[in-house]
Amino acid sequence: MSKKARLVLVMVVIEAALAGIWWYLARYGMANPDRVTPDFQVVVGQTMGMAMGGLLGIGVVLFVVAARNDRKAL
Repeated sequence: MSKKARLVLVMVVIEAALAGIWWYLARYGMANPDRVTPDFQVVVGQTMGMAMGGLLGIGVVLFVVAARNDRKAL
């Protein structure tokens, strides 16, 4: 398996895990409005969106590095 393929697989798994956490927190906030602050949904959306976007940005850079390393290995 090439380094590019491994990186894509790992990034998909991590992004899916973050999306699952985001989904859980969003549902928790809707189900328990008396237990969370009024801006809970906004904070969760901003935080998880920033985490997923940042990870995706790092993933693009790592993909370029992995592609270069795959070419060097050949």
